[in-house]
Amino acid sequence: MKILITGGAGFIGSAVIRHLIEQTDCQVANIDALTYAGNLESLASVRDCERYRFYQADICDKARLQQIFSEFQPEAVMHLAAESHVDRSIEGPDAFVRTNVLGTATLLEATRAYWSGLAPQARAAFRFHHVSTDEVFGDLEGTADYFTEHTPYAPSSPYSASKAGSDHLVRAWGRTYGLPVLVTNCSNNYGPCHFPEKLIPHVILNALHGKPLPVYGNGSQIRDWLHVEDHARALYTVLTRGAVGQTYNIGGHNEQSNLKVVQGICALLEELQPNKPEGVRAYSDLIEFVSDRPGHDRRYAIDASKIANELGWIPQETFDTGLRKTVQWYLDNRGWWQRVLNGAYRLERLGNAA
Repeated sequence: MKILITGGAGFIGSAVIRHLIEQTDCQVANIDALTYAGNLESLASVRDCERYRFYQADICDKARLQQIFSEFQPEAVMHLAAESHVDRSIEGPDAFVRTNVLGTATLLEATRAYWSGLAPQARAAFRFHHVSTDEVFGDLEGTADYFTEHTPYAPSSPYSASKAGSDHLVRAWGRTYGLPVLVTNCSNNYGPCHFPEKLIPHVILNALHGKPLPVYGNGSQIRDWLHVEDHARALYTVLTRGAVGQTYNIGGHNEQSNLKVVQGICALLEELQPNKPEGVRAYSDLIEFVSDRPGHDRRYAIDASKIANELGWIPQETFDTGLRKTVQWYLDNRGWWQRVLNGAYRLERLGNAA
């Protein structure tokens, strides 16, 4: 299968591409605008593979998208390009509306133009897979409820509202034009190559530098954590086996409070990196409670029974095994995150853009 992936230099996108190149025979074209979170160094292990090519392009540029479709001739699109950091969306929502809403609409129209010109058999086999988030559902009140594929949308932040808008656009293009779409909504991802502004890598790197470990409010907010490599496997499963027009929730079955996550990282670092920065007696001493984020959702929890029952996917990592692997990866790959922190990753782009 020839798969066109948007946002393939991002955290989840790069994991999907690594999975496709290393575990399947698929040909992959990666479209990424290489904004601040796009890092081609996350694809260093696959960049020289003849089945992989990279296009630096903005999904809001319809003419460029049409050129890429014409050249690559994909059999499927996996749409992961998005602005995704809640705090950044609160500070500057315009970029989120542009990329997540306008960009998705532009990509849908470029896809529809290409798909409409395919031969009937190829048109029937084509898939447009839109990758979204559980944050579109808002939050859950109690401890027994779960997000299902039928949970009403109630986004709380500019980020989640823009993702909700993109979900609605994809489903509308499916119903109005017959575009064969699939939608997935995932829980919080973690794992290797995660941009340092997100909770888990931020805490790991701050701890290694002896800096405060900020925790919003009292740290009681609960998230369902999904290892990014489990997510990559799930996305490929949905793309190749999912039913057109369906939505699948993807969760890790790992509900943890933010405070427990931070404490777990501290405990692992005590074991794996006992030589602490000067003046630090225990990593947990660095924990610092800060003012809560505006509109902070209290609890996310995914019911992933549909993808398990219909497609046979279940996560392979528990939170304990996945977090240990993640902390160890950051300890073993200091060059990757040091180049992100000092900005060098943006100055020396790896690979050749087509």
